[in-house]
Amino acid sequence: MIEPAHPGLSVTQQCELLGLPRSSYYHVPAPEPEENRRLMRKIDEVYLKYPFFGSRQMTRWLRRQGHDLNRKRVQRLMRLMGLEAIYQKPNLSRALAGQRIYPYLLRNLAVTQPDQVWATDITYVPVQGGHVYLCAVLDWHSRYVLAWELSNTLDASFCVRAVQRALARHGAPEIFNTDQGCQFTSAEFTAPLLARGVKLSMDGKGRCLDNVFVERLWRTVKYEEVYLKCYGSMVDAHAQLDQFFRFYNQRRPHSSLDDATPAETYRATRSVAVKP
Repeated sequence: MIEPAHPGLSVTQQCELLGLPRSSYYHVPAPEPEENRRLMRKIDEVYLKYPFFGSRQMTRWLRRQGHDLNRKRVQRLMRLMGLEAIYQKPNLSRALAGQRIYPYLLRNLAVTQPDQVWATDITYVPVQGGHVYLCAVLDWHSRYVLAWELSNTLDASFCVRAVQRALARHGAPEIFNTDQGCQFTSAEFTAPLLARGVKLSMDGKGRCLDNVFVERLWRTVKYEEVYLKCYGSMVDAHAQLDQFFRFYNQRRPHSSLDDATPAETYRATRSVAVKP
């Protein structure tokens, strides 16, 4: 994908054309042992089906499948993958200083047009010798993936890049929904949206269905793309996911959209919405 000896384009220019941070090209992740990578793949599959499994229940489940492991190991791998059990919890945690939590605005809201509500989230993607994180911005009405980014770390910067790309391509939504993760409560993430007059909405603690359409997107991406491939590197993952999201947006029909594609629904209803 990247040609270091390209006669006309430097590595920096090639990364910019691909929308890939240059650091991602040079980064060599420290590999997890092969057994841990197999366990992480299994944990990811189980978590997609049962997102309410914490480390205790995940450990019990894996032991019943014949895996010899302890809870401490499962805890570390789930933490590395950014996974946490989804259930109602007492409010024992507080947002970091300067990070505001916004109320959930989508309950009983009829979403009838594109750019009314956008949403985003992060998921884990395995690559050879390690893993990366995927962030996508989704239009709720059409299921259209507006932008996406990969990163080898869980900081806020790659989420910000995805949102900035979506804003540059499609304008701004009325409401932007996220969970209460530190990436999305940071000023780095919220400031560009607030500057455009976007209303921020955040899922309730432990309420996975508040962001149900992004959760469904992850299920589709995992079962129709990620689990069928073995990405050799972050660059390979980027190239393969780029092809998949083009297919998902442009060619894959959705039963919930009367068998139309996300792109057809987004463009058709958007053109109607902007007519005087």
